[in-house]
Amino acid sequence: MAISGAYFDVLLVGPGAVLAGDFLAVSGLDMEADYEVYTEGGSSYPRFFFKNVKPQHLVLEKGVVTTIDSVSLLMSMVNLGMSIPLAGTIILKDSFGTPKRTWTIVGAYLQKYVGPQLNSNQASVAVSRIELIHNGCF
Repeated sequence: MAISGAYFDVLLVGPGAVLAGDFLAVSGLDMEADYEVYTEGGSSYPRFFFKNVKPQHLVLEKGVVTTIDSVSLLMSMVNLGMSIPLAGTIILKDSFGTPKRTWTIVGAYLQKYVGPQLNSNQASVAVSRIELIHNGCF
């Protein structure tokens, strides 16, 4: 079911840093697990043994970040070779601001920041794309 005028309210918090904003598109809210397949002799079906969970890429697109200083801090830390783990929520809201669905993100690290294409003849959003790698969502 499509929700008219919907947006995603994002709040990710780490030690000394906050990534907060509203985005029109969010992807990467999935999880993928690896299994080792073992076929026993005399058995007509394989057995599956859990190996690990693959990290996913959380992509926030077409939005406005409300904590500019914290995003600058996150980018500066990455430039210095340090990273801050972030955890928080992504809330799908309708055009009235009523929450419709919530996801909890853990172990997120800034991977990529893409600023807007600046053009004086067009209105553009403050952020085009932020990519984070994360350890899972619930």
